[in-house]
Amino acid sequence: MQAALDAAAAGLHVFPVWPRGKLPAVKDWETAATRDPQVIEEWWTARPWNLGLAVGKARVLVVDLDPHRGSQPPAEFPDARGGADVLARLAAQAGEPDPVDTYTVTTPSSGEHRYFLMPEGLELRNTQSRLGWKIDTRGHGGFVVGAGSVREDGLYRVSRPGAVAPLPSWLAAALTPPPPPPPAEPLALSRRRADAYLQKILDDELEELTGAQPGTRHDTRLKAARTLGRLVAGGELDENSARALLMDAAAGHIGADTREAEVARDLEDGLEYGKRLPRNLRRRGGHDGDQR
Repeated sequence: MQAALDAAAAGLHVFPVWPRGKLPAVKDWETAATRDPQVIEEWWTARPWNLGLAVGKARVLVVDLDPHRGSQPPAEFPDARGGADVLARLAAQAGEPDPVDTYTVTTPSSGEHRYFLMPEGLELRNTQSRLGWKIDTRGHGGFVVGAGSVREDGLYRVSRPGAVAPLPSWLAAALTPPPPPPPAEPLALSRRRADAYLQKILDDELEELTGAQPGTRHDTRLKAARTLGRLVAGGELDENSARALLMDAAAGHIGADTREAEVARDLEDGLEYGKRLPRNLRRRGGHDGDQR
């Protein structure tokens, strides 16, 4: 309870996580997360919950640095022992110091959660391995387990106390999504060709989504959902059908490290983004195959 109250006093929004676990103990945890001490005391009086932090609500980005856990680093990061080594090398490549001078929590697996303040006007969401091997981030739509929490394999403890530093500009640039492409010119296709073209787009995107490997799945979910979102906005595809196709193709992404809610949130984000750029195949009337 004291850890939750301290986090709320520091400006973070907290919610209960199952004791000795990592999963939220409340539905719609991002909405439920609060800084209200009365609510926090009621929650933690009922049970010794672990501490969840809805970091994006406070415009905080957490860089999650995992150890290697026996896996071999990729060729571009030889001899790296985990995310912390990779981040230090990325900083050196950018001509910047290793961003260690910020509030940091050590996880039971000997990883690190480094906390940073997002720049004004920039809304950064969760990423998986976008920066590099063994580096994830948690921002808007994401949460981390906070210091003071307990798991079977150890504690979450503050390893570097103090203020949360601003996110370095080079990291902000690396995590900023690229601008949307310009709208595609409508295609003047016959109904048969347009239907076939639409089916090919769906087949390619859904096949790539189904086969995405760990470390690429977050970005692949966003990409596929954006593509289908554009077709939804262009009147080529029903939104409920698009959502069902995406969830079915991404079902294999759900596991110990990825919850169904996280997959669904990525797909919703991608659909909403894609709907800003309608894509219309511009089916023309007439008989199938009529190209006049």
